[in-house]
Amino acid sequence: MADEGVFTKNADIQARAGVNANATEKLTAATDVYVLNIEAIINTRTRFDWSAQFTAGMKASTKGILTDVGASMCATIVIMADMSGFTSLEEARLMLNVLNNKINLGLSILKEKAAETFLLKT
Repeated sequence: MADEGVFTKNADIQARAGVNANATEKLTAATDVYVLNIEAIINTRTRFDWSAQFTAGMKASTKGILTDVGASMCATIVIMADMSGFTSLEEARLMLNVLNNKINLGLSILKEKAAETFLLKT
């Protein structure tokens, strides 16, 4: 199965989930099950269709925030699905905390009208 997301790809999810996350959960076939839903959540939460803008030609220098938020959200699902590969539950919790902080910061930025204007500026 190919990557189905617009701005969230499997390689980005794997990088954020970390080396100790379950290999099966990190496979493209597994992440494609929910990546489009995550992108829909970002669009709905920020009340803006970032998917359309991403494919319409956003600057490469500003696309990273969407990739980071989407991949971080997907990585939390990967980690929560099976924490057995981590050296401890504390390690898995720390990964989740870091990802949640990145998600919250990214979503708060994407919700700002000034940020939207900046991100879409060509």
